[in-house]
Amino acid sequence: MKLNDTIVALATPAGAGAIAVIRVSGPDAISIVAPLFKAKSKKNIAQEPSHTLHLGNIVDQQRIMDEVLVSIFHGPKSYTGENTIEISCHGSPYIQQEIIQLLVRKGCRSAEAGEFTLRSFLNGKMDLSQAEAVADLISSENQASHQLAMQQMRGGFSNEIKKLREELLNFASLIELELDFAEEDVEFANRDQFQELVLRIQKVLQKLVDSFSVGNVIKNGIPVAIVGEPNVGKSTLLNALLNEERAIVSEIAGTTRDTIEDEISIGGIGFRFIDTAGIRETKDVVESIGIKRTFEKISQAQVVIFLLNAAKFTSQGSQFKVEIAKIKNQFPQKPLIIVANKTDQLSENQIEQLEDDLGSVKGSDYLPISAKTGTGVEELQQKLLEYVNTGELRNNNTIVTNSRHYNSLLKALEEINKVQEGLNTNLSGDLLAIDIRQALYHFGEITGEITNDDLLGNIFANFCIGK
Repeated sequence: MKLNDTIVALATPAGAGAIAVIRVSGPDAISIVAPLFKAKSKKNIAQEPSHTLHLGNIVDQQRIMDEVLVSIFHGPKSYTGENTIEISCHGSPYIQQEIIQLLVRKGCRSAEAGEFTLRSFLNGKMDLSQAEAVADLISSENQASHQLAMQQMRGGFSNEIKKLREELLNFASLIELELDFAEEDVEFANRDQFQELVLRIQKVLQKLVDSFSVGNVIKNGIPVAIVGEPNVGKSTLLNALLNEERAIVSEIAGTTRDTIEDEISIGGIGFRFIDTAGIRETKDVVESIGIKRTFEKISQAQVVIFLLNAAKFTSQGSQFKVEIAKIKNQFPQKPLIIVANKTDQLSENQIEQLEDDLGSVKGSDYLPISAKTGTGVEELQQKLLEYVNTGELRNNNTIVTNSRHYNSLLKALEEINKVQEGLNTNLSGDLLAIDIRQALYHFGEITGEITNDDLLGNIFANFCIGK
């Protein structure tokens, strides 16, 4: 795409609304919009200072298209680093398109997806990891994912990477300098200090790599599989958790033939609940496929809720324990919550007996609930929160959420480990320099100091148009 022309796009969601914002950015942004805007104050916005607002009309020759508010931003003090105009018009889709088409006729080009943020990156307003955080911020659906995106957009992650890269680059320069004086056998880079730096970089990189397991699930939602025999109340529990009629509830066993997913926020953390087909022996081909998918979803889930009918447990307790054992044996590391539903149908003595039988199952937690009345649902939500490691988030530590960053960090750590091994075996400076250069390359990939058109195309293609 051309990056030295002037672009235009709708910056707010498409469709009718109270207002809409049309963004124009590029060298001719102000000169294109100025003749089309008649200010109430009679001022020419081409001569007005940056960061000012002006009320007036957008006109096409003698035709008034809409009364608008125009915001002026002179580069480089703008989001893109270029001259930028934002037109706040009325939210009619007709008005939006009429103004955009007018601007295109006057010399603007329709922006590609993410092109405003791409220009911001190319003009040095933000690095690549910060630019990617913009997309994460737009798509954030809960407090935790919003907090992570804001931290990354403010540069917390990239500043840490840049600092490590700068220190490593200083030592790399000294080692490269040694190569120029190889015949004189001099040592500019203090090997003890370099060893300390490498150990520190290893520690930081490993911490960042480990944080991805937390960051990824917080960003995408913690998957929780709800499993159990048919007609035990899985769909009712899902509806109670979501506080809406999302899943079909029926007394007919096997109603849920496929997985149903939905997400809610608990304590600022997103949980993605998966209501699966019931586990039982069946000759129904469609239901059998659903049961197979149940075990696939268990393997993908971070937490498993095994839901059973409390009223049936007194007569079928051994069967339930066998099913619980199957899941626990197949997925021993997954947190398992045994939830006894329909406890509103039991007496106090039966509830106490249930507690004795299920509360003693090793490697799991037990909760009595009534999905129908909502009793115990809040306790279940709190139990789910206990399984999420939010300590790093609460302490405002850097958490990696982007799989591209994660892969680059892994590669950088691999190269740093090679440098460490080279130092331990007194490897020559020229060979050390090769591994250091590779580590620096992977650091640069994260912040965008080293990039290519394909990488930028893949990243910004995921943005919405107008951002």
